[in-house]
Amino acid sequence: MKPAAKAQLEPREPSSDERLIALCREGDPQAWADLVDKYKNLIYSIPIKLGMYDDAADIFQSVCLDLLSGLSKLREPRALPKWLMQVCYHKCLEHGARAKKQVQLEDEDAENLPADSSASPLPEEMLAQLQREQMVRDVVSVLPARCGQMVHMLFYETPPRPYQEIAQELGIATGSIGFIRGRCLSRLKKQLEKMGFQ
Repeated sequence: MKPAAKAQLEPREPSSDERLIALCREGDPQAWADLVDKYKNLIYSIPIKLGMYDDAADIFQSVCLDLLSGLSKLREPRALPKWLMQVCYHKCLEHGARAKKQVQLEDEDAENLPADSSASPLPEEMLAQLQREQMVRDVVSVLPARCGQMVHMLFYETPPRPYQEIAQELGIATGSIGFIRGRCLSRLKKQLEKMGFQ
């Protein structure tokens, strides 16, 4: 088997948060890029879920700045995803409160504003959904390269790509997509079950 073909079939080694954070603390720019890349979809998903489409990029940057400045104080690297969710949610609330203050409100509308957005916890239902979504992203990231690519092309891209285009990009026959997709989804399911996904 050719080395390139073998690499496509083997699972990729995950970059653990512990390792990435340690390298970031040492000033490794690639580790920082990898850490941001690993969690960018999680961070962006929160303002999107809250309908803050136009503000998502600003909120993302603000969360990344907090992460950069707070990385040295992070005691438990495994808590990073939940920390990011909480910080991002609070940034969304703060951003929303600032936007509302800029608009002239009548007295009765002003009474409906939350007193302190930073004290509002992330709703449990949203937290659970975000954790499940991140678990899926984490498992997809460690699937063999071809499986990961196929899952992204079939399920993460909008609009979905035609099978012919996917086959051409992956260098496979169009008729084999269904079979390979089934194997990839089976691997994904097994990994998620191992992690206790519900």
